[in-house]
Amino acid sequence: QVQLVESGGGLVQPGGSLRLSCAASGSISSIGAMGWYRQAPGKQRELVASITSAESTNYADSVKGRVTISRDNAKRTVYLQMNSLKPEETAVYCCNAYIGIGGYVLRYSSYWGQGTQVTVSS
Repeated sequence: QVQLVESGGGLVQPGGSLRLSCAASGSISSIGAMGWYRQAPGKQRELVASITSAESTNYADSVKGRVTISRDNAKRTVYLQMNSLKPEETAVYCCNAYIGIGGYVLRYSSYWGQGTQVTVSS
């Protein structure tokens, strides 16, 4: 069984920084693209950043220059470094990953973590 577990959320003042982590575990043969999404109360879930297995990255326009996504394949972990945080970025941040399981023929599925709360407030 595959699990994604996020950590690193919390309360931070406006202008502050946080580093989120998301570790995958279970019977994993391969991990493809990974990404971070966020959902604020009353709003739709939105992509924050994503990274492919070749480490090509993509960012939402609202976070470019302030946020960095990275991954450590050996640790099966994806990170999100967020700087200069704003109150409107208060949300539950979830990670997503396309994970392949199996042997000779891999079957890829999309998995989600439970999310970690990020609150930006003074």
